[in-house]
Amino acid sequence: MEGTLSLASRTPRGRGVVVDSSGGRPVNNGWRNPFLADSEYPIAHGRCDQRDSTSSDGPIPNGIEVVSDSERQHAWLGPGHFGGLISGTYPDGGRTIWSNGRECIAKLNYDTLEVLTALDLSDERPEEEGSCRADWETALAGLDEGIYGDETTPVLHAAELASRFLTGLDGVYALLDCEHTLFLGRKQAVVAYTEVDPTDRWSPLREKARWQKPGEVEGSFVGINMTPDGRLVLSTDHGWLISLARDFSEHVATFLPGSEVAAEHCARMEAERGNTGYGWVRTSLCCDDQGGVYASSNDRTHRVVWTGDQFSFNEADGAWSAAYRNGSGRGSGTTPSLMGDDPEADRFVVIGDGDEVVNITLFWRDAIPENWECLPGAPSRRIAGLGPAHMGDPDRTAIQTEQSITVAGWGAMTVDNEPRSLPEWLPQRGARLLCFFLGHHERFRPSGMHKYEWDPDGQTLRESWVSEVASPNSVPSVSVGSDTVYTCGTRDGKWTIEAVNWTTGESRGYWILGNSQFNSLGAAVHLDEDGQIIFGNAFGKTRILRRP
Repeated sequence: MEGTLSLASRTPRGRGVVVDSSGGRPVNNGWRNPFLADSEYPIAHGRCDQRDSTSSDGPIPNGIEVVSDSERQHAWLGPGHFGGLISGTYPDGGRTIWSNGRECIAKLNYDTLEVLTALDLSDERPEEEGSCRADWETALAGLDEGIYGDETTPVLHAAELASRFLTGLDGVYALLDCEHTLFLGRKQAVVAYTEVDPTDRWSPLREKARWQKPGEVEGSFVGINMTPDGRLVLSTDHGWLISLARDFSEHVATFLPGSEVAAEHCARMEAERGNTGYGWVRTSLCCDDQGGVYASSNDRTHRVVWTGDQFSFNEADGAWSAAYRNGSGRGSGTTPSLMGDDPEADRFVVIGDGDEVVNITLFWRDAIPENWECLPGAPSRRIAGLGPAHMGDPDRTAIQTEQSITVAGWGAMTVDNEPRSLPEWLPQRGARLLCFFLGHHERFRPSGMHKYEWDPDGQTLRESWVSEVASPNSVPSVSVGSDTVYTCGTRDGKWTIEAVNWTTGESRGYWILGNSQFNSLGAAVHLDEDGQIIFGNAFGKTRILRRP
Protein backbone atom coordinates (compact mmCIF):
# COMPACT_ATOMS: atom_id res chain seq x y z
CA MET A 1 0.00 0.00 0.00
CA GLU A 2 1.30 3.46 -0.91
CA GLY A 3 1.88 6.06 1.81
CA THR A 4 4.12 6.20 4.83
CA LEU A 5 1.82 8.05 7.25
CA SER A 6 -0.38 5.58 9.11
CA LEU A 7 -3.78 6.36 10.56
CA ALA A 8 -2.36 5.89 14.04
CA SER A 9 0.78 8.03 13.62
CA ARG A 10 -0.37 10.95 11.47
CA THR A 11 0.31 14.50 12.68
CA PRO A 12 -1.93 16.88 10.71
CA ARG A 13 -0.56 20.37 10.33
CA GLY A 14 -2.11 23.81 10.18
CA ARG A 15 -5.00 23.42 12.66
CA GLY A 16 -6.15 26.97 13.34
CA VAL A 17 -8.79 27.79 15.95
CA VAL A 18 -12.10 29.53 15.36
CA VAL A 19 -14.59 30.85 17.89
CA ASP A 20 -17.95 31.51 16.24
CA SER A 21 -20.31 34.31 17.23
CA SER A 22 -22.64 31.88 18.99
CA GLY A 23 -19.94 31.24 21.61
CA GLY A 24 -19.24 27.89 23.20
CA ARG A 25 -16.20 25.69 22.81
CA PRO A 26 -13.75 26.79 20.09
CA VAL A 27 -13.95 24.84 16.85
CA ASN A 28 -10.75 23.77 15.11
CA ASN A 29 -10.48 25.19 11.61
CA GLY A 30 -9.93 21.84 9.96
CA TRP A 31 -6.95 19.67 9.19
CA ARG A 32 -4.60 19.63 6.26
CA ASN A 33 -3.75 16.37 4.61
CA PRO A 34 0.08 16.23 4.36
CA PHE A 35 -0.12 14.25 1.11
CA LEU A 36 -1.85 17.15 -0.65
CA ALA A 37 0.08 20.14 -1.95
CA ASP A 38 1.05 22.42 0.95
CA SER A 39 -1.06 25.41 -0.07
CA GLU A 40 -4.34 27.21 0.58
CA TYR A 41 -6.13 25.42 -2.26
CA PRO A 42 -4.78 21.97 -3.26
CA ILE A 43 -8.24 20.39 -3.75
CA ALA A 44 -11.69 21.52 -4.81
CA HIS A 45 -13.40 23.26 -1.83
CA GLY A 46 -9.98 23.93 -0.29
CA ARG A 47 -9.35 21.00 2.03
CA CYS A 48 -10.40 17.40 2.49
CA ASP A 49 -13.17 18.57 4.85
CA GLN A 50 -14.72 20.56 1.95
CA ARG A 51 -15.63 23.61 4.06
CA ASP A 52 -14.63 26.41 1.69
CA SER A 53 -13.15 28.40 4.55
CA THR A 54 -9.70 29.40 5.75
CA SER A 55 -8.21 31.02 8.84
CA SER A 56 -6.23 33.40 6.58
CA ASP A 57 -7.03 37.11 6.29
CA GLY A 58 -8.63 38.44 3.12
CA PRO A 59 -9.04 41.92 1.59
CA ILE A 60 -11.97 44.26 2.33
CA PRO A 61 -13.24 46.55 -0.46
CA ASN A 62 -13.35 50.28 0.13
CA GLY A 63 -17.10 50.51 -0.35
CA ILE A 64 -17.80 50.18 -4.07
CA GLU A 65 -14.67 49.74 -6.17
CA VAL A 66 -14.49 49.51 -9.95
CA VAL A 67 -11.53 47.25 -10.72
CA SER A 68 -9.45 48.50 -13.65
CA ASP A 69 -7.36 46.34 -15.97
CA SER A 70 -4.21 47.24 -14.03
CA GLU A 71 -5.82 46.16 -10.75
CA ARG A 72 -6.57 42.60 -11.80
CA GLN A 73 -4.98 39.68 -13.60
CA HIS A 74 -6.83 37.54 -16.11
CA ALA A 75 -5.72 34.46 -18.03
CA TRP A 76 -7.64 33.13 -21.03
CA LEU A 77 -7.43 29.33 -20.82
CA GLY A 78 -10.40 27.84 -22.66
CA PRO A 79 -13.70 26.17 -21.74
CA GLY A 80 -14.31 24.44 -18.43
CA HIS A 81 -11.44 25.87 -16.37
CA PHE A 82 -13.42 26.27 -13.17
CA GLY A 83 -10.93 25.03 -10.57
CA GLY A 84 -7.46 26.40 -9.92
CA LEU A 85 -5.30 24.33 -7.58
CA ILE A 86 -2.26 25.95 -5.95
CA SER A 87 0.92 23.91 -5.72
CA GLY A 88 3.40 23.63 -2.90
CA THR A 89 6.73 25.40 -3.26
CA TYR A 90 9.42 24.39 -5.74
CA PRO A 91 13.15 24.43 -4.93
CA ASP A 92 13.33 28.08 -6.08
CA GLY A 93 10.60 29.05 -3.59
CA GLY A 94 7.96 29.72 -6.25
CA ARG A 95 4.54 28.13 -6.80
CA THR A 96 2.28 27.29 -9.72
CA ILE A 97 -1.48 27.10 -10.28
CA TRP A 98 -2.89 24.06 -12.08
CA SER A 99 -6.16 24.24 -13.99
CA ASN A 100 -8.02 21.41 -15.69
CA GLY A 101 -10.39 22.23 -18.54
CA ARG A 102 -12.19 20.63 -21.44
CA GLU A 103 -9.44 21.17 -24.01
CA CYS A 104 -6.22 21.35 -21.96
CA ILE A 105 -4.48 21.06 -18.61
CA ALA A 106 -2.75 24.40 -17.92
CA LYS A 107 -0.03 25.30 -15.46
CA LEU A 108 0.21 28.99 -14.57
CA ASN A 109 2.80 31.19 -12.94
CA TYR A 110 1.44 31.76 -9.44
CA ASP A 111 2.51 35.41 -9.33
CA THR A 112 1.35 36.58 -12.77
CA LEU A 113 -1.19 33.96 -14.05
CA GLU A 114 1.02 33.65 -17.14
CA VAL A 115 0.54 30.24 -18.79
CA LEU A 116 3.82 28.40 -18.28
CA THR A 117 2.80 25.28 -20.18
CA ALA A 118 -0.34 23.47 -21.29
CA LEU A 119 -1.09 19.88 -22.18
CA ASP A 120 -3.44 19.51 -25.14
CA LEU A 121 -6.34 17.11 -24.52
CA SER A 122 -7.65 16.95 -28.09
CA ASP A 123 -6.67 13.29 -28.30
CA GLU A 124 -9.38 12.57 -25.71
CA ARG A 125 -12.06 14.09 -27.97
CA PRO A 126 -10.73 13.53 -31.50
CA GLU A 127 -14.15 14.07 -33.08
CA GLU A 128 -14.41 17.65 -31.74
CA GLU A 129 -12.65 20.79 -32.90
CA GLY A 130 -10.69 22.96 -30.54
CA SER A 131 -11.51 26.61 -29.95
CA CYS A 132 -9.64 29.89 -29.64
CA ARG A 133 -9.91 33.17 -27.77
CA ALA A 134 -11.93 34.78 -30.58
CA ASP A 135 -14.53 32.00 -30.20
CA TRP A 136 -14.68 32.51 -26.44
CA GLU A 137 -15.08 36.28 -26.65
CA THR A 138 -17.83 35.94 -29.25
CA ALA A 139 -19.69 33.43 -27.09
CA LEU A 140 -19.46 35.65 -24.01
CA ALA A 141 -20.60 38.77 -25.87
CA GLY A 142 -23.92 37.06 -26.59
CA LEU A 143 -24.57 36.63 -22.86
CA ASP A 144 -24.47 40.39 -22.31
CA GLU A 145 -27.10 41.16 -24.95
CA GLY A 146 -30.61 42.18 -23.97
CA ILE A 147 -29.87 42.76 -20.29
CA TYR A 148 -32.70 45.27 -20.11
CA GLY A 149 -34.75 44.09 -23.08
CA ASP A 150 -35.45 40.89 -25.03
CA GLU A 151 -34.99 37.75 -22.92
CA THR A 152 -34.95 35.20 -25.75
CA THR A 153 -31.67 36.19 -27.40
CA PRO A 154 -29.36 35.78 -24.37
CA VAL A 155 -31.02 32.51 -23.36
CA LEU A 156 -30.39 31.08 -26.83
CA HIS A 157 -26.78 32.32 -26.65
CA ALA A 158 -26.37 30.60 -23.26
CA ALA A 159 -27.75 27.32 -24.61
CA GLU A 160 -25.43 27.48 -27.61
CA LEU A 161 -22.41 28.27 -25.45
CA ALA A 162 -23.16 25.39 -23.08
CA SER A 163 -23.77 22.98 -25.95
CA ARG A 164 -20.64 23.90 -27.87
CA PHE A 165 -18.09 24.34 -25.11
CA LEU A 166 -19.22 22.41 -22.04
CA THR A 167 -21.13 19.33 -23.21
CA GLY A 168 -19.26 16.21 -22.17
CA LEU A 169 -17.08 18.03 -19.64
CA ASP A 170 -15.68 15.61 -17.08
CA GLY A 171 -12.99 15.66 -14.40
CA VAL A 172 -14.47 18.75 -12.73
CA TYR A 173 -13.33 17.57 -9.28
CA ALA A 174 -9.55 17.31 -8.93
CA LEU A 175 -6.71 17.40 -6.44
CA LEU A 176 -3.00 18.25 -6.53
CA ASP A 177 -0.68 16.20 -4.34
CA CYS A 178 2.60 16.97 -2.56
CA GLU A 179 4.62 15.65 -5.51
CA HIS A 180 3.07 18.04 -8.07
CA THR A 181 0.76 15.37 -9.51
CA LEU A 182 -2.74 16.36 -10.60
CA PHE A 183 -5.37 13.62 -10.27
CA LEU A 184 -8.65 13.74 -12.18
CA GLY A 185 -11.51 11.30 -12.07
CA ARG A 186 -12.70 11.26 -15.67
CA LYS A 187 -15.84 9.37 -16.60
CA GLN A 188 -14.25 5.93 -16.92
CA ALA A 189 -10.66 6.42 -15.73
CA VAL A 190 -8.51 8.14 -13.13
CA VAL A 191 -5.69 10.10 -14.76
CA ALA A 192 -2.47 11.38 -13.21
CA TYR A 193 -0.76 14.39 -14.81
CA THR A 194 2.69 15.49 -13.74
CA GLU A 195 5.75 17.43 -14.88
CA VAL A 196 8.65 16.06 -16.87
CA ASP A 197 10.85 17.61 -14.17
CA PRO A 198 8.90 18.14 -10.90
CA THR A 199 11.63 20.47 -9.59
CA ASP A 200 11.14 22.99 -12.43
CA ARG A 201 8.09 25.29 -12.51
CA TRP A 202 8.49 25.75 -16.27
CA SER A 203 8.69 22.02 -16.98
CA PRO A 204 6.24 20.64 -19.58
CA LEU A 205 3.30 18.52 -18.43
CA ARG A 206 2.69 14.90 -19.33
CA GLU A 207 0.19 12.18 -18.62
CA LYS A 208 1.96 10.02 -16.06
CA ALA A 209 -0.51 7.17 -15.72
CA ARG A 210 -4.12 6.18 -16.34
CA TRP A 211 -6.16 3.75 -14.25
CA GLN A 212 -9.08 2.34 -16.18
CA LYS A 213 -12.16 1.60 -14.11
CA PRO A 214 -12.70 -2.19 -13.72
CA GLY A 215 -15.75 -3.62 -15.45
CA GLU A 216 -17.51 -4.55 -12.22
CA VAL A 217 -17.43 -0.92 -10.99
CA GLU A 218 -20.61 0.62 -12.37
CA GLY A 219 -21.23 4.23 -13.35
CA SER A 220 -19.06 7.26 -14.10
CA PHE A 221 -16.63 8.85 -11.66
CA VAL A 222 -18.04 11.83 -9.76
CA GLY A 223 -16.08 12.61 -6.59
CA ILE A 224 -12.42 12.52 -5.59
CA ASN A 225 -10.67 13.15 -2.26
CA MET A 226 -7.78 11.78 -0.21
CA THR A 227 -7.68 9.77 3.02
CA PRO A 228 -5.09 10.53 5.74
CA ASP A 229 -2.75 7.75 4.52
CA GLY A 230 -2.35 9.44 1.11
CA ARG A 231 -4.67 7.22 -0.92
CA LEU A 232 -7.19 8.54 -3.42
CA VAL A 233 -10.83 7.86 -2.68
CA LEU A 234 -13.35 8.14 -5.51
CA SER A 235 -17.07 7.67 -6.05
CA THR A 236 -19.23 6.91 -9.07
CA ASP A 237 -22.74 8.13 -9.83
CA HIS A 238 -23.95 4.53 -9.33
CA GLY A 239 -22.71 4.48 -5.73
CA TRP A 240 -19.35 2.71 -5.91
CA LEU A 241 -16.41 3.74 -3.69
CA ILE A 242 -12.80 3.10 -4.68
CA SER A 243 -9.64 3.49 -2.61
CA LEU A 244 -6.74 3.77 -5.03
CA ALA A 245 -2.99 3.92 -4.37
CA ARG A 246 -1.53 7.07 -5.92
CA ASP A 247 0.84 5.01 -8.05
CA PHE A 248 -2.22 3.03 -9.28
CA SER A 249 -0.59 -0.21 -8.09
CA GLU A 250 -3.68 -1.54 -6.30
CA HIS A 251 -7.22 -0.63 -5.33
CA VAL A 252 -10.13 -1.62 -3.11
CA ALA A 253 -13.71 -1.23 -4.38
CA THR A 254 -17.09 -1.46 -2.68
CA PHE A 255 -20.53 0.10 -3.02
CA LEU A 256 -22.81 2.17 -0.83
CA PRO A 257 -25.88 0.63 0.83
CA GLY A 258 -28.93 0.83 -1.40
CA SER A 259 -27.01 1.17 -4.65
CA GLU A 260 -28.96 -1.67 -6.26
CA VAL A 261 -31.47 0.99 -7.41
CA ALA A 262 -28.77 3.36 -8.73
CA ALA A 263 -28.86 2.29 -12.39
CA GLU A 264 -32.63 2.69 -12.58
CA HIS A 265 -32.48 6.09 -10.87
CA CYS A 266 -29.74 7.38 -13.21
CA ALA A 267 -31.65 6.24 -16.29
CA ARG A 268 -34.84 7.93 -15.07
CA MET A 269 -33.07 11.20 -14.25
CA GLU A 270 -31.38 11.28 -17.64
CA ALA A 271 -34.74 10.77 -19.35
CA GLU A 272 -36.41 13.45 -17.25
CA ARG A 273 -33.60 16.04 -17.05
CA GLY A 274 -31.79 15.41 -20.32
CA ASN A 275 -28.36 15.07 -18.72
CA THR A 276 -26.35 12.87 -16.38
CA GLY A 277 -25.86 15.47 -13.63
CA TYR A 278 -28.54 13.88 -11.42
CA GLY A 279 -27.03 10.50 -10.68
CA TRP A 280 -27.76 8.40 -7.61
CA VAL A 281 -24.58 10.06 -6.26
CA ARG A 282 -24.38 13.61 -7.59
CA THR A 283 -21.52 15.24 -5.72
CA SER A 284 -18.01 14.74 -4.42
CA LEU A 285 -16.76 13.29 -1.13
CA CYS A 286 -15.32 14.73 2.04
CA CYS A 287 -12.82 13.07 4.37
CA ASP A 288 -11.88 13.50 8.02
CA ASP A 289 -8.56 12.84 9.74
CA GLN A 290 -9.73 9.50 11.19
CA GLY A 291 -10.37 7.69 7.90
CA GLY A 292 -14.02 8.74 7.68
CA VAL A 293 -15.32 9.13 4.12
CA TYR A 294 -18.63 10.98 3.68
CA ALA A 295 -20.85 10.59 0.62
CA SER A 296 -24.49 11.36 -0.14
CA SER A 297 -26.61 9.07 -2.27
CA ASN A 298 -30.08 9.95 -3.51
CA ASP A 299 -31.78 10.00 -0.09
CA ARG A 300 -29.09 9.11 2.48
CA THR A 301 -25.76 10.43 3.73
CA HIS A 302 -23.13 7.83 4.64
CA ARG A 303 -20.01 7.72 6.79
CA VAL A 304 -17.83 4.89 5.56
CA VAL A 305 -14.53 4.25 7.36
CA TRP A 306 -11.30 3.52 5.54
CA THR A 307 -9.33 1.32 7.94
CA GLY A 308 -6.08 1.27 5.97
CA ASP A 309 -6.87 -1.82 3.92
CA GLN A 310 -10.66 -1.88 3.51
CA PHE A 311 -13.87 0.14 3.69
CA SER A 312 -15.87 -0.57 6.82
CA PHE A 313 -19.64 -0.13 7.17
CA ASN A 314 -19.47 -1.39 10.76
CA GLU A 315 -20.94 0.85 13.47
CA ALA A 316 -18.18 -0.32 15.81
CA ASP A 317 -15.70 1.45 13.49
CA GLY A 318 -17.79 4.63 13.48
CA ALA A 319 -19.65 4.01 10.22
CA TRP A 320 -23.29 5.00 9.76
CA SER A 321 -25.94 5.69 7.14
CA ALA A 322 -28.82 8.13 7.69
CA ALA A 323 -31.79 9.30 5.65
CA TYR A 324 -32.34 12.97 4.82
CA ARG A 325 -35.37 14.85 3.51
CA ASN A 326 -35.80 14.43 -0.25
CA GLY A 327 -39.14 15.85 -1.32
CA SER A 328 -37.91 16.57 -4.85
CA GLY A 329 -36.70 13.01 -5.38
CA ARG A 330 -33.50 14.36 -6.95
CA GLY A 331 -31.30 14.05 -3.86
CA SER A 332 -28.67 16.36 -2.41
CA GLY A 333 -26.75 18.57 -4.83
CA THR A 334 -24.10 19.55 -2.29
CA THR A 335 -20.80 17.91 -1.43
CA PRO A 336 -20.82 17.04 2.30
CA SER A 337 -18.86 19.47 4.53
CA LEU A 338 -17.53 18.92 8.05
CA MET A 339 -18.23 21.22 11.00
CA GLY A 340 -16.14 20.95 14.15
CA ASP A 341 -13.03 18.89 14.85
CA ASP A 342 -12.66 18.87 18.63
CA PRO A 343 -13.70 15.33 19.70
CA GLU A 344 -14.88 16.73 23.04
CA ALA A 345 -17.32 19.11 21.34
CA ASP A 346 -20.21 18.69 18.91
CA ARG A 347 -19.16 17.62 15.43
CA PHE A 348 -21.31 17.42 12.33
CA VAL A 349 -21.58 16.58 8.65
CA VAL A 350 -23.42 19.29 6.73
CA ILE A 351 -25.38 18.97 3.48
CA GLY A 352 -28.15 20.69 1.60
CA ASP A 353 -30.95 18.11 1.38
CA GLY A 354 -33.26 17.18 -1.50
CA ASP A 355 -36.42 19.08 -0.53
CA GLU A 356 -37.93 21.57 -3.00
CA VAL A 357 -36.86 24.28 -0.55
CA VAL A 358 -33.43 23.04 0.45
CA ASN A 359 -32.67 22.58 4.16
CA ILE A 360 -29.21 23.09 5.59
CA THR A 361 -28.96 19.72 7.32
CA LEU A 362 -26.59 18.79 10.15
CA PHE A 363 -25.90 15.14 10.99
CA TRP A 364 -24.22 14.09 14.22
CA ARG A 365 -20.80 13.01 13.03
CA ASP A 366 -20.02 10.86 16.07
CA ALA A 367 -22.30 8.92 18.40
CA ILE A 368 -25.75 10.46 18.73
CA PRO A 369 -26.22 11.93 22.24
CA GLU A 370 -28.16 9.48 24.40
CA ASN A 371 -30.87 11.98 25.30
CA TRP A 372 -31.30 13.27 21.75
CA GLU A 373 -34.85 13.18 20.41
CA CYS A 374 -35.61 12.98 16.72
CA LEU A 375 -36.39 16.44 15.33
CA PRO A 376 -39.90 17.11 13.98
CA GLY A 377 -39.94 16.35 10.25
CA ALA A 378 -36.52 14.68 10.33
CA PRO A 379 -36.38 11.19 8.77
CA SER A 380 -33.47 10.16 11.00
CA ARG A 381 -32.54 10.65 14.66
CA ARG A 382 -28.99 11.36 13.47
CA ILE A 383 -30.13 14.72 12.08
CA ALA A 384 -29.11 17.44 14.55
CA GLY A 385 -30.46 20.46 12.71
CA LEU A 386 -32.74 21.46 9.83
CA GLY A 387 -32.46 25.03 8.53
CA PRO A 388 -34.86 25.85 5.67
CA ALA A 389 -32.95 28.10 3.27
CA HIS A 390 -35.97 30.08 2.09
CA MET A 391 -33.93 33.30 1.77
CA GLY A 392 -36.20 35.14 4.16
CA ASP A 393 -39.45 34.19 2.45
CA PRO A 394 -41.11 31.20 4.17
CA ASP A 395 -43.69 31.10 1.35
CA ARG A 396 -41.13 30.26 -1.32
CA THR A 397 -42.00 26.92 -2.92
CA ALA A 398 -38.66 26.11 -4.57
CA ILE A 399 -35.08 27.04 -3.71
CA GLN A 400 -32.19 24.80 -4.62
CA THR A 401 -28.44 25.15 -4.42
CA GLU A 402 -25.74 23.46 -6.47
CA GLN A 403 -22.92 24.56 -4.15
CA SER A 404 -21.37 22.80 -1.20
CA ILE A 405 -22.59 24.33 2.08
CA THR A 406 -20.03 26.92 3.20
CA VAL A 407 -18.90 26.17 6.76
CA ALA A 408 -16.79 28.19 9.20
CA GLY A 409 -16.86 27.76 12.96
CA TRP A 410 -20.45 26.95 13.98
CA GLY A 411 -21.86 28.70 10.90
CA ALA A 412 -23.28 27.09 7.73
CA MET A 413 -24.42 29.12 4.75
CA THR A 414 -26.00 28.39 1.39
CA VAL A 415 -26.99 30.37 -1.68
CA ASP A 416 -30.04 30.51 -3.94
CA ASN A 417 -29.53 28.99 -7.39
CA GLU A 418 -33.15 29.38 -8.51
CA PRO A 419 -33.68 32.01 -11.23
CA ARG A 420 -36.07 34.82 -10.37
CA SER A 421 -38.21 33.91 -13.37
CA LEU A 422 -38.34 31.26 -16.08
CA PRO A 423 -39.48 31.98 -19.67
CA GLU A 424 -42.68 30.09 -20.45
CA TRP A 425 -41.06 28.39 -23.43
CA LEU A 426 -38.03 27.12 -21.45
CA PRO A 427 -38.32 23.72 -19.72
CA GLN A 428 -37.76 23.63 -15.95
CA ARG A 429 -34.53 21.72 -16.48
CA GLY A 430 -33.17 24.89 -18.13
CA ALA A 431 -33.29 26.82 -14.83
CA ARG A 432 -29.61 26.20 -14.08
CA LEU A 433 -28.73 27.58 -17.51
CA LEU A 434 -30.19 30.94 -16.46
CA CYS A 435 -28.37 31.19 -13.12
CA PHE A 436 -25.05 29.96 -14.36
CA PHE A 437 -24.83 31.95 -17.58
CA LEU A 438 -27.36 34.78 -17.18
CA GLY A 439 -27.46 35.51 -13.46
CA HIS A 440 -26.52 39.14 -14.19
CA HIS A 441 -29.81 39.69 -16.04
CA GLU A 442 -32.21 41.27 -13.56
CA ARG A 443 -35.13 39.05 -14.60
CA PHE A 444 -33.14 35.90 -13.82
CA ARG A 445 -30.94 37.00 -10.88
CA PRO A 446 -31.45 34.78 -7.77
CA SER A 447 -32.32 36.22 -4.39
CA GLY A 448 -29.37 35.86 -2.00
CA MET A 449 -27.66 33.94 0.80
CA HIS A 450 -28.90 32.34 4.03
CA LYS A 451 -26.81 31.41 7.08
CA TYR A 452 -27.62 29.27 10.12
CA GLU A 453 -25.51 28.74 13.26
CA TRP A 454 -25.28 25.89 15.71
CA ASP A 455 -25.84 26.92 19.32
CA PRO A 456 -23.69 24.47 21.32
CA ASP A 457 -25.26 25.45 24.65
CA GLY A 458 -28.84 24.92 23.53
CA GLN A 459 -27.85 22.23 21.00
CA THR A 460 -30.02 23.92 18.39
CA LEU A 461 -29.52 25.15 14.83
CA ARG A 462 -30.66 28.78 14.70
CA GLU A 463 -31.09 31.21 11.83
CA SER A 464 -28.22 33.71 11.82
CA TRP A 465 -28.98 36.02 8.89
CA VAL A 466 -30.35 36.41 5.38
CA SER A 467 -28.60 38.61 2.85
CA GLU A 468 -30.03 40.01 -0.37
CA VAL A 469 -26.60 39.85 -2.01
CA ALA A 470 -27.01 37.63 -5.05
CA SER A 471 -24.68 34.68 -5.61
CA PRO A 472 -26.06 33.19 -8.85
CA ASN A 473 -23.62 30.31 -9.29
CA SER A 474 -20.42 30.80 -7.31
CA VAL A 475 -19.02 28.62 -4.54
CA PRO A 476 -18.57 31.17 -1.71
CA SER A 477 -15.69 30.95 0.74
CA VAL A 478 -14.98 32.43 4.17
CA SER A 479 -11.93 34.25 5.47
CA VAL A 480 -12.20 33.62 9.20
CA GLY A 481 -9.33 36.03 9.81
CA SER A 482 -11.30 38.86 8.20
CA ASP A 483 -14.75 37.57 9.28
CA THR A 484 -15.83 37.84 5.63
CA VAL A 485 -17.50 35.58 3.10
CA TYR A 486 -16.69 36.21 -0.57
CA THR A 487 -18.77 35.28 -3.58
CA CYS A 488 -19.22 36.20 -7.23
CA GLY A 489 -22.30 38.40 -7.47
CA THR A 490 -23.96 40.78 -9.86
CA ARG A 491 -25.22 44.36 -9.77
CA ASP A 492 -26.74 46.48 -12.54
CA GLY A 493 -25.88 43.93 -15.21
CA LYS A 494 -22.21 43.66 -14.17
CA TRP A 495 -20.40 40.80 -12.47
CA THR A 496 -18.89 41.58 -9.07
CA ILE A 497 -17.00 40.05 -6.18
CA GLU A 498 -19.03 40.60 -3.02
CA ALA A 499 -17.67 40.81 0.53
CA VAL A 500 -20.22 40.09 3.28
CA ASN A 501 -19.69 40.14 7.04
CA TRP A 502 -19.72 36.48 8.09
CA THR A 503 -21.07 37.28 11.57
CA THR A 504 -23.82 39.78 10.70
CA GLY A 505 -24.61 39.27 6.98
CA GLU A 506 -24.10 42.96 6.25
CA SER A 507 -22.34 43.93 3.02
CA ARG A 508 -18.75 45.09 3.46
CA GLY A 509 -18.70 46.40 -0.12
CA TYR A 510 -17.91 44.92 -3.50
CA TRP A 511 -15.58 45.04 -6.47
CA ILE A 512 -17.13 45.65 -9.91
CA LEU A 513 -15.36 43.55 -12.54
CA GLY A 514 -17.56 43.91 -15.62
CA ASN A 515 -19.00 41.70 -18.34
CA SER A 516 -19.46 37.94 -18.62
CA GLN A 517 -15.73 37.40 -18.94
CA PHE A 518 -15.77 37.54 -15.11
CA ASN A 519 -18.74 35.23 -14.47
CA SER A 520 -17.57 32.49 -12.07
CA LEU A 521 -19.87 29.97 -13.80
CA GLY A 522 -19.94 27.66 -10.78
CA ALA A 523 -16.32 28.13 -9.71
CA ALA A 524 -15.11 28.83 -6.18
CA VAL A 525 -14.08 32.31 -5.07
CA HIS A 526 -11.17 31.74 -2.70
CA LEU A 527 -7.96 33.23 -1.34
CA ASP A 528 -4.45 32.56 -2.60
CA GLU A 529 -1.31 32.29 -0.46
CA ASP A 530 -1.14 36.10 -0.17
CA GLY A 531 -4.77 36.61 0.81
CA GLN A 532 -5.79 37.80 -2.65
CA ILE A 533 -9.06 36.74 -4.26
CA ILE A 534 -8.78 34.35 -7.20
CA PHE A 535 -11.52 32.48 -9.04
CA GLY A 536 -12.32 30.59 -12.22
CA ASN A 537 -14.38 32.08 -15.04
CA ALA A 538 -16.23 30.81 -18.09
CA PHE A 539 -12.95 30.62 -20.05
CA GLY A 540 -10.15 31.42 -17.65
CA LYS A 541 -8.96 32.72 -14.27
CA THR A 542 -9.13 36.12 -12.57
CA ARG A 543 -7.29 37.54 -9.56
CA ILE A 544 -8.05 40.87 -7.86
CA LEU A 545 -4.83 42.60 -6.87
CA ARG A 546 -5.89 43.52 -3.35
CA ARG A 547 -4.14 42.19 -0.26
CA PRO A 548 -5.42 42.10 3.32
